[in-house]
Amino acid sequence: MIKIKKINLESNKSKFIVLAALIVFLACCFLGSLLLGYIKTSPWDLLNTYTNYENTTEQIILKTSRVPRALTALFIGGSLSLSGVLMQTLTKNPMASPGLLGINSGSAFFMVFIYSYFPNLSQDFAVLFSFIGAFIAVILVYGLAGGLKGSVQTFDLTLSGAAISAFFMSFTQIVLYKDEKTMEEILYWLTGSVEGRSLDLLLKVMPFLVIAWIVCFLLSDKLNIFSLGEEMAKGLGLNTEFLKLSIILLVVILAGASVAVAGPIALVGLVIPHFTRFLVGSEFKWVIPYSIVLGSIFLLSADIASRFIIYPKELPVGAVTAIIGTPFFIYIARKAENN
Repeated sequence: MIKIKKINLESNKSKFIVLAALIVFLACCFLGSLLLGYIKTSPWDLLNTYTNYENTTEQIILKTSRVPRALTALFIGGSLSLSGVLMQTLTKNPMASPGLLGINSGSAFFMVFIYSYFPNLSQDFAVLFSFIGAFIAVILVYGLAGGLKGSVQTFDLTLSGAAISAFFMSFTQIVLYKDEKTMEEILYWLTGSVEGRSLDLLLKVMPFLVIAWIVCFLLSDKLNIFSLGEEMAKGLGLNTEFLKLSIILLVVILAGASVAVAGPIALVGLVIPHFTRFLVGSEFKWVIPYSIVLGSIFLLSADIASRFIIYPKELPVGAVTAIIGTPFFIYIARKAENN
């Protein structure tokens, strides 16, 4: 059996250079997201949209669709990836992610419930209920697995996550079955998509996401200590209970806001953290920025691909991430089983 050796960039200088190169590539992906699609647009169209707006078809598409879409993919991709890093650190489980541990399904259920029974509520309330759903789901899963009392066993966590996910998904289906109109409107959202998303909604959650990113940076040293093991971390003077609650809150913000804006996009939070550690190891001062940048690149690239796979129609980006991420999920599951 051939084993793939980790790249694991050694020096801080090499990590910084690669990160800078990835940021440049991210900018290229962002530009590609703005210009590529069924209707071709040019850099001049983009420039004129914000300097000399003339209400042309290309400018309308750029302003109302492409720019919100690209910004959504950028922020949601980075946030989902970072939430996966936090979940895997918290649970010591390489298969952990917001989707696998019920967070996405809990957030999605509350969103569907609100859209079905309270369609006239403002977007602010919809976002709030998405956060509530994510918080309830993660507390249920982590609590059932015994995490609030001590260490979490992988099997218990996986079983709890599957149970809570099934619980929320079943109630989501009940709500949709009772309200066919809502089902038609929200089915595309449930697959996970950045297409047609409101820039206003993204701007409402963006401050929460940016603050969560910054807090993760500030906690990087504590996360390094915590990753050594909870008992050792306690011996080194770390307040592990406070850190665990902080991680849960950050995951709720990152995953809850992401679901509120783009729906439950699958496997970004599972795939990207592993690829990040493959590049830079486990030091969080590098894992955090790399995971944000790589998550954004991944979702932007998947969204661009979604426009051409069944051209001229489009796939929801959640379907593309699932296609890409499923083989990797199987690999991680088999690797964890062998270990």
